[in-house]
Amino acid sequence: MAELLKIDNLFAGYGETVVIEGLSLSLADGEAISVLGRNGVGKSTLLNTVLGLTTQHSGSLHYLGKDIGKVPSHERAVAGLGLVPQEREIFPSLTVHENLRVAQQPGEWDLDRIYELFPRLAERRRNMGNQLSGGEQQMLAIGRALIGNPRVLLLDEPFEGLAPIIVDALVDAFQKLRQGSRMGIVLVEQHAELALELTERAIVLDRGKARWEGESKVLLNDPDQLAQLIGLGAEDE
Repeated sequence: MAELLKIDNLFAGYGETVVIEGLSLSLADGEAISVLGRNGVGKSTLLNTVLGLTTQHSGSLHYLGKDIGKVPSHERAVAGLGLVPQEREIFPSLTVHENLRVAQQPGEWDLDRIYELFPRLAERRRNMGNQLSGGEQQMLAIGRALIGNPRVLLLDEPFEGLAPIIVDALVDAFQKLRQGSRMGIVLVEQHAELALELTERAIVLDRGKARWEGESKVLLNDPDQLAQLIGLGAEDE
């Protein structure tokens, strides 16, 4: 399988503040990786660094074999790095349809396919962004990222604060979008067991460093080890 992302001995953060310390990670074609850990350990910072939104102090970050450490964030997005941000960041004064159209790029994900994946968005395509429920806004945030046809999809806490029935719908959509797809996925998620069920590999962070990395099923089948790893003493950022 082709390597989509390769991170090697990365140190990064905000200004002079280093949050990610010596992190190495790879993501292959069609693979999904979960990034786990308590609040404030650097999970979102890792995604922001991949997107070029932080200060990269040292180490390397390659996308499709190219060093992108000095590539501006907007060029990374055009090149195929897509984000579903924790804050969703949809346009409240645009309709669902307009929110999708503004992010559309050529590729297999088009409006029809987004509406097929999320029928609720199809029903509400003329609704403004601020007229949607939290779950519908999350669907729209995911749909907007997908319609950009990314090679790598970064998801930052996509299930946070949502009702169980909405989480179930999003999990179903997640599994459908992965069928036959070469898109790589990095999933940051507080619901550790759910994330492990959806991904092939996992990495657990503590204070910006990798404390564990391996197959998701290993941690899923060892709840005591999972609890110990996630319970590492990290301070909130």
